[in-house]
Amino acid sequence: MRRASPGFTLIEILVVLALGATLYAMLASIPFGKASAADLKAAARSVASGLRTAQSTALATRRDALLTIDMESREYITTGEQDAHKLPQNIDLKLDTAQTEVVSEHSGSIRFYPDGSSTGGRVTVESGERKYLVDVDWLTGRVAINE
Repeated sequence: MRRASPGFTLIEILVVLALGATLYAMLASIPFGKASAADLKAAARSVASGLRTAQSTALATRRDALLTIDMESREYITTGEQDAHKLPQNIDLKLDTAQTEVVSEHSGSIRFYPDGSSTGGRVTVESGERKYLVDVDWLTGRVAINE
């Protein structure tokens, strides 16, 4: 009579490794409250689009136009629009703008003038270690997205 030696078979070890790899892949793909890279980039593009819309409105109407950001509710609105644009809740926003454009601790604006120039500023869209900087040049009103 032969006794089975204690230990694992090759098939048992391979099954455990496959299950472990699957579990690791599933856990690694969960964002744990952080925005995905695509969501973060889409939010930065959305803010840049809103800024360009405000600049176009100022040029077309020959009046000052604003993009106002509420960093607490994560939404923005431009002059002439009825509805605010919502951004994902799992991103953080920061606004650097002229002191005259600060509305409150959580809200502020970037103003565009009829000649296309602006008060200038920066909107930082970030989640975890990743961030995008949406810059507005005060002299030209040019909007640029930087990583």
